[in-house]
Amino acid sequence: MDIQDQWKIGDQLLTSRFFLGTGLFPNPFVQTQAIQVSGAEVLTFAIRRVNLASSEDDSILQHIEPDRFRFLPNTSGSRTAEEAVRIARLARASGLSDWIKVEIAADERTLLPDPIETLKATEILVKEGFTVLPYISDDPIMCRKLEEAGAAAIMPGGAPIGTGLGLLNPYHIGLIIEEAKVPVIVDAGLGTASDAALAMELGAAAVLMNTPVAKAQDPVKMALAMRLAIESGRLAYLAGRMPQKRYASASSEYHSLKIK
Repeated sequence: MDIQDQWKIGDQLLTSRFFLGTGLFPNPFVQTQAIQVSGAEVLTFAIRRVNLASSEDDSILQHIEPDRFRFLPNTSGSRTAEEAVRIARLARASGLSDWIKVEIAADERTLLPDPIETLKATEILVKEGFTVLPYISDDPIMCRKLEEAGAAAIMPGGAPIGTGLGLLNPYHIGLIIEEAKVPVIVDAGLGTASDAALAMELGAAAVLMNTPVAKAQDPVKMALAMRLAIESGRLAYLAGRMPQKRYASASSEYHSLKIK
């Protein structure tokens, strides 16, 4: 993406609009190749999968050059605000990051986020100086409340985690983007490149995904496809689409032909 299109989360300047999860890849080599072609600058992972006592030697992180990336650990597996806050504190104390993706599931089957606990955790962590990026359902009102609580970005899901269903409610995502004064990063439920492009065309600042890349038949090719789709969707958003019309209109002047 053009350097002129840089953007910020907190005081961190970013160029890539692709946040990539590091789990589920078939092996470290494929993971590394996918990260490389994705162009991602921010990598996310579940803190519960990292050995916090020796994070620099952890198998998940040892194949990644830490100086090249901003880590966004998440609190996946949490069921309460207190648990998420405790995990975030441990991650920061271990030197991983002061960025945290708050992820608190309310339901085992759908893994939909608990809005009350997510808001509570966000309020606590913001006061403690974390850069907080909460994962939440596509509820414009709750997204507004999270922003008011000090979230550095809002991360509404397009669909339940890992479903690949795409953007189930583009209207709500569009409303969230329209109202937000912080970056909106569409997170969860995307399945393929067209989903990523649509999210960006709606005006999302970025897209976060893991499963659609890691579980593709060829994760490296899919990582590249997602990168191009995100860049294409962003360019389309900046260009401004033509107005939609109910009826046809010719692209060149139409004259009736008189045949003698």
